[in-house]
Amino acid sequence: MFYQLYELNHAALAPVRAAADLMRLAYSNPFNPLSNTLFGRTVTASLEVFERTTRRYSKPAFGLTETVVDGRPISVHETVGWRRPFCNLIHFERSLPAGHPADPRILIVAPMSGHYATLLRGTVEALLPSADVYITDWIDARMVPMTEGRFDLDDYIDYVIDMLHHLGPDTHVIAVCQPSVPVLAAAAVMEKANDPLSPSSMTLMGGPIDTRINPTAVNKLAKDKPLKWFEDSVVMNVPWPQPGFMRPVYPGFLQLSGFMSMNLDRHMIAHKDFFMHLVKNDGEPEKHREFYDEYLAVMDLTAEFYLQTVKEVFMKHSLPKGELMHRGERVDPSAIRKVALLTIEGENDDISGVGQTHAAQTICTNIPDTMRMHYLQPDVGHYGVFNGSRFRREIAPRIVAFTRAQARSSRPAVTRVIKGGKSA
Repeated sequence: MFYQLYELNHAALAPVRAAADLMRLAYSNPFNPLSNTLFGRTVTASLEVFERTTRRYSKPAFGLTETVVDGRPISVHETVGWRRPFCNLIHFERSLPAGHPADPRILIVAPMSGHYATLLRGTVEALLPSADVYITDWIDARMVPMTEGRFDLDDYIDYVIDMLHHLGPDTHVIAVCQPSVPVLAAAAVMEKANDPLSPSSMTLMGGPIDTRINPTAVNKLAKDKPLKWFEDSVVMNVPWPQPGFMRPVYPGFLQLSGFMSMNLDRHMIAHKDFFMHLVKNDGEPEKHREFYDEYLAVMDLTAEFYLQTVKEVFMKHSLPKGELMHRGERVDPSAIRKVALLTIEGENDDISGVGQTHAAQTICTNIPDTMRMHYLQPDVGHYGVFNGSRFRREIAPRIVAFTRAQARSSRPAVTRVIKGGKSA
């Protein structure tokens, strides 16, 4: 019922939003003598803030049409070569010059945690000059009809394995946050089966491998509430007339509410500053618009995937305990021997605490020391692990170097462990 009320409220506000947008255009029109007055700018700013805080944000576009390779700009085209009901695999196909040597093939597994894969636009953009990049484009569960069946953690692992089979040998996989667990599980399943198409390397970034270590507010919530509470409180059916009508989901707007409440003061200050910049006609309001156009665009998750993740990852800690099951078989991280491992954490991460991702280094006991590395990035939070200036300058080059070094045809004799930006 709560989801239906949310939809009804959104629909009821639609004409008010339309009127606010019309008034904003009228007051900001340069032919309106009030547009350059303090009163006119205040009205315009108020109307824009109202419209932006009450709208539903649609899925953004990646918009990556160009990159630079060897100092030359080249075009980039998005193609989709692998499709499933709950995910498309996007390839950022570069128009490389003839004779350019092969770059590492990288599969980025985006988080299925409420935001669209476009949240990793900066991640893709930083890797494009040096890699052949693919990314998982997860589908909003409210847009998937019930006839397509369920999607749970087992299916997630199967999807990752299927994508690696599709991409072929010597593929490198990067998991950003939530997919660290299913990606590690997929590698373990493939290695146990002696799958020749297991990835050459996996990079786990800010992921909840073992949430018993340095628990954050997100981790504590999952521990403080029984699974039944999550089933009763946050799982809802998709309302009519959406294509996924009656599908049980964890709505994206609830996930967004949780994220925003963790830093509510910061978001309120950002919106106040945005309003004042509009009134004073200074600053760079476009940066605010771009960030929140992305941040406020959310998608629903299937209830079975969400509840299984809460139970296995945050409550039972099944993977680090060696108790995670996939299709009736135990997932054994010690089976991983040929997949190199890079773990990356942010010093100020308040979503996945320091040490939670590094735990993968402990449970993957049979990866040779020459094929593993850990990096702790100083002075960044969760978002900075995969985006921003420090990611572009300090993290992305390390990922590219690691993938190049760990191509199965050119693995070195020694791989250093790096902590806090210094060699160890």
